[in-house]
Amino acid sequence: MSAAPVRPQASSHRSPQGEGMPLGSLARWLGGSIRRMLLVVLVPGMLLVFSAELWLAWRTASEAADAAYDRSLLGAVKSIDSSISTASGGLGVELPYRMLEFFELTANGQVYYRVATEDGLVEIGSSDLPPPPSPLLSGKPQFHEGVYFGEPVRVGSYARELSAPLAGQPGPQRVVIQVAETLEARNEFRRGLVLHSVARDFLLVAVASTLFGLAIAWAMRPLARLRQDVEARAPQDLTPMDSDGVPAELLPLVGALNHHIERNREQTEARRQFVDDASHQLRTPLTTLATQVAYALREADPAALREVMDNIRQQLDETIRQTNQMLSLAKADSAAPEPEALDAVVLAEDLVRRWWPLAREQGVDLGLHAPMATLPFRGEPGLLKEALSNLLHNAIRHGGAGCHVTLAVAADGRHVRFSVVDDGPGLPPEELPRAGERFFRGRQGQLPGSGLGLAIARTVAQRHGGGMRVSVGPEGRGLAVTMELAGTGAPSLHAGKP
Repeated sequence: MSAAPVRPQASSHRSPQGEGMPLGSLARWLGGSIRRMLLVVLVPGMLLVFSAELWLAWRTASEAADAAYDRSLLGAVKSIDSSISTASGGLGVELPYRMLEFFELTANGQVYYRVATEDGLVEIGSSDLPPPPSPLLSGKPQFHEGVYFGEPVRVGSYARELSAPLAGQPGPQRVVIQVAETLEARNEFRRGLVLHSVARDFLLVAVASTLFGLAIAWAMRPLARLRQDVEARAPQDLTPMDSDGVPAELLPLVGALNHHIERNREQTEARRQFVDDASHQLRTPLTTLATQVAYALREADPAALREVMDNIRQQLDETIRQTNQMLSLAKADSAAPEPEALDAVVLAEDLVRRWWPLAREQGVDLGLHAPMATLPFRGEPGLLKEALSNLLHNAIRHGGAGCHVTLAVAADGRHVRFSVVDDGPGLPPEELPRAGERFFRGRQGQLPGSGLGLAIARTVAQRHGGGMRVSVGPEGRGLAVTMELAGTGAPSLHAGKP
C-alpha cells in the first residue's frame, strides 16, 4: 500500500475585499421613514418653488407698476409737448397746470419737468433732472430711474424735431421733454401686488401641503394593514399572505414575503423531519446499548464480559460519530456564514495527512491529486473539513482493503471542486439519485452507519453557493463524489438550504 506524498505548501492568502463605507447618520435617518424622506425632499422643493414664485411675483408687480405709471408719465410728456411753441423765434411753453396737479395727486408725490433744446442752450423747468442712459430716438419715449435731490425718481424722456429751429440756429433742431415723479405711489402699488401674490401662493402651499399629507396618510394605509396582518399571525402560521385588495405597488413586497414564508415553511418541515429521523436513528443504538449493559451486569465469565464491553465500545463510538454528524448537519443548515481566506491545496493536504494513518490501517491506498501549487478561495474551514472528512471516511471504510481513494482538487475559474474518488463497491445505478438524502444507506452497505456523510457534504456545498454530484467512479467501478463550490475569488455563502 502506498500513499501519494504530501508537500507542505506556503499559501498566500488574499485579504478580504474592503468593507463598504458605513452610511452617514443623515442617510440612516432618511431611510427610517418614507414620510420623513418625502418631507425632507418635498418641503425644501416647495420652499424653493415658493421663493422662485415670490421673485417672479416681484418682477411681475414691478413690470405692471412701471407699465401703468409710465403711461401716465408719457401722458404728461405728450401734454407738455403739445404746449410747446416756437412762433416767437424762441422756445415757449404754456404749462398744463391742471394736468400737472392731477398727475401729482395720482403719483402721490412730487412731479418735476424739463423742456430744453438738445444742445441745452434753452432750458425750462428743472435743469438738472437725470439724463437718459442712452441717446434718445426721435418720437420714441425712454423711461429710466435716477436720483434727484437725494430721492429716487422715475423719469420719462422724449425728443422730437422742432417744426422751425429757434432764431439764429441752424436746422434741424430737436427739443427734449422730461417729466419725473417720485416713487411712493409706484412702490405702494408694487407692494400691494406682491402681498396679494404672496397671500395667494401661501394659501396654495398650505392647501397643497395639507392635501399632500392626506395623500401620504391614505397611501400608507395598505402598508399599515399589511403590518397588522403580519403582526396578528400566530408563530406557527406559515400560510401565504392574501394579495387580494393589495395595491399594485405592494404586490412585489407581498410576493417577497410569501417567498420568505415558503422558505421558512420548508425549513421548518425539514427540521421537523430531521428531529423525527434523528430520534429514530438514536433510539435504536441507545436501546442496544442499554440491552448490552444489562447483559454485561449479569455476565460472570470475564472473557464473555470483555466481548460484551468491546461491543459496547464499538456501539458507543458509532453513536458518538452519528451524534456528531447530526450536530454538524444542523450547524450547516442554520449557522450564520463565517467565510475565511483559504487555500484549497493546503486544505486537501491537511486532510490527506489526517486520514492517511486510518487508510494505512485499513489497507487502502490514499492519495492526493492537486496539479496546481495554490488555489485561494473563501469558505468556512470547519464545515469543509467536516464534509470532506465524511467523504474520505466513507470511501476508506466502505472501499475495503486494496481499494484506491484519491482526493482531487480542481478549478475552472468559476468554481473550486473537491472530489473523492474510489474504486470500491460503490452504489447501484438506481440508488445514485438518492445519494445525499439524510439517513439513506445503500442496500449493499454491510457496515453500520447513519447515512449522513453525503447529506453533510451536499448541505455544505450548497451553503458555499454550489452543489454536490455523485456518479460512478472511473472505469465503471467505485464512486466519485464531487463538491463544487462557487468562485475562486469570493463565493457567496448561504446560511441554510438555498
